[in-house]
Amino acid sequence: MTKTKILVVDDEKDIIELVKYHLEKAGYKVIFTGSGGDALDLAAKQNPALIILDIMLPGLDGFEICRILKRNEITKNIPVIMLTAKTAENDMITGLKTGADDYLTKPFSPKVLVARVETVLRRSLTGKEVSIKDAEIKTGHICVNPSSYEATVSGSPVALTKIEFSILLYLIKNAGKVMSREQILNGAWSYDTAIVDRAVDVHVKHIREKLGKYGSSIETVRGIGYKFKAI
Repeated sequence: MTKTKILVVDDEKDIIELVKYHLEKAGYKVIFTGSGGDALDLAAKQNPALIILDIMLPGLDGFEICRILKRNEITKNIPVIMLTAKTAENDMITGLKTGADDYLTKPFSPKVLVARVETVLRRSLTGKEVSIKDAEIKTGHICVNPSSYEATVSGSPVALTKIEFSILLYLIKNAGKVMSREQILNGAWSYDTAIVDRAVDVHVKHIREKLGKYGSSIETVRGIGYKFKAI
């Protein structure tokens, strides 16, 4: 049976050995590198199921690597977990903005890391982050296709990450209802981990920007969460 392949990118040998040991113990195949350039090459050629990416790397840092991965047609759908010593909230927000799926700070619990990996892979491998039907959904000028994870605005494609697409779809399927951040986390994100509510705000901001003038379809309900209203 072929093992699920994970790419670990970190310039600290001790960290690579620790992560490699616990992931292999959990049944994964691990490939690794300490170079950002090599990471991009390996991601394109080896097609890992997931990438664990350090931020503080020589040359290209993890933020830039993640941006490049998400712009590349070959690697854009590979989920990324950022593993870093940077603990500031702004660093977490920057990581999520670049397209990362999760963020774990050093020092970390190997058990937590494996749990995060399993959660992200479960969503990625099933191709379902929310309970959806295959039928295309159109509301106002926005159209979403759950089966292909594609969205359009006035017929023009919108480049959403899987998380962004799931949040938008979740809000559209609950149009007119005020959804709390917790409901969005549970219903659209499907994380079993302690992701902060602030991450939802970051992704909603990103979705609005990508929807252009129709971004205002997602209304902020102060102190509660968000509501979708087609315009």
